[in-house]
Amino acid sequence: MTPRTPSELVRIEARALLALAERLEGPMSAAFDRAVDCILQCGQSRGRVVVTGMGKSGIIAQKIAATLSSTGSPALFLHPAEAVHGDLGMLARGDVVIALSASGETEEILRLLATIKRIGDALISFCCNTQSTLAQASDICLDVSVPEEACGMNLAPTASTTAMLALGDALAIAVSLKKGFRAEDFADLHPGGKLGKRLARVRHLMHAGDAIPRVARDTPMKDVIYEMSRKKLGITTVEDHGRLIGIISDGDLRRLLERDGADVLNKTAGDAMNPSPRTISPDELAVRALSIMEEKKITSLVAVDPAGAIEGVIHLHDLWETELI
Repeated sequence: MTPRTPSELVRIEARALLALAERLEGPMSAAFDRAVDCILQCGQSRGRVVVTGMGKSGIIAQKIAATLSSTGSPALFLHPAEAVHGDLGMLARGDVVIALSASGETEEILRLLATIKRIGDALISFCCNTQSTLAQASDICLDVSVPEEACGMNLAPTASTTAMLALGDALAIAVSLKKGFRAEDFADLHPGGKLGKRLARVRHLMHAGDAIPRVARDTPMKDVIYEMSRKKLGITTVEDHGRLIGIISDGDLRRLLERDGADVLNKTAGDAMNPSPRTISPDELAVRALSIMEEKKITSLVAVDPAGAIEGVIHLHDLWETELI
């Protein structure tokens, strides 16, 4: 075994990725584009991407399936050894199969070829040996060959599985970009954890229903102040048949008191309101609400629908609790 330092091991894998990048810019670019189109067409016909691989390649296949699913291309992992014992039932007509095998001669995958070709819509392979049985049987073969493995004996899958992983990521992201996958779509698929919090929509965090402070244009200021105190959001909306016509904030009240003193209590909501408040759609991402609040130096935003109907109020504290700040 040839002794190698940790940095040498990493550089071997880095060289494998650089070689892959050069192929994607040259001889493999057309095949990669066909693979992207194949997965896009599969999605349009409501098919799925079935990713399979054995051993270390199987672990990479699971990650590729997860990345495809999280970027809008429904995918699942099929274990090739379990497939011949009934799991092939998860393969349906219209599905695209991506098979990972460095040698292209993995016995468990070769045993599936006849069924895959009969049922599946197309077979894409990731192989180091483009003359292998799997590569030759594929509709599209993507070359993941590497100059050498990082393993000192040049045996353990290391650089080759790194290349497979990078190629799978590139394929998933290229498909998502071509289909116009947006941050909002990503948010819908990631409702949990820290990422889900960052991608939450305004409607998931806003105060709605009876929690919305509401007054009419002719509401006396005494009742306006009561409504603001009762709902504890630092503002009240001013509405006309459910549509937003203005807001009154704590800051507005302070400025009125400084200017008019006790005479403020003789005014109505219509006299005190800001008739052009900044609003947001309830379907916007919460991080967008935070950006507006920081830009305008405000603590609350009213969420309205396209017709101006009030749907909720989102407060800066809601974003603190969601750990966006």
